[in-house]
Amino acid sequence: MPARIDKLANLNSHTPAADERNVRQLAIKQIERKRRFWTRTAVTTIGMLALIVIWAISEYYNAGGWPTNGFSQSSGIPGEWNIWIVYPLLAWVLFTAAGAWDLYLRKPISEQEIKREIERQSR
Repeated sequence: MPARIDKLANLNSHTPAADERNVRQLAIKQIERKRRFWTRTAVTTIGMLALIVIWAISEYYNAGGWPTNGFSQSSGIPGEWNIWIVYPLLAWVLFTAAGAWDLYLRKPISEQEIKREIERQSR
């Protein structure tokens, strides 16, 4: 039992150096998360642009030119382009928005939340 009390005392004692180290580590993790997000966004943007180019080239040849009659859900109709490209574009926008929400709008876990969860689990 005394060993457990010592551990709890060590957990509750915060030195300025330890707090500064923790803040620094959190800042580094956040910077790394931002870099991963922007790298992933850049790579997927390039991929989506390539997909749009492939779609435009294939639809140009399938429809026999530019979409003079608009867009449809069918392929091979002269003068109409198949609009399937909107589905991967919408998915990409949703996944990118979810990643941005996770990175910029979600709050980090607070010490109060941790203590509340520990108390809830110990009951």
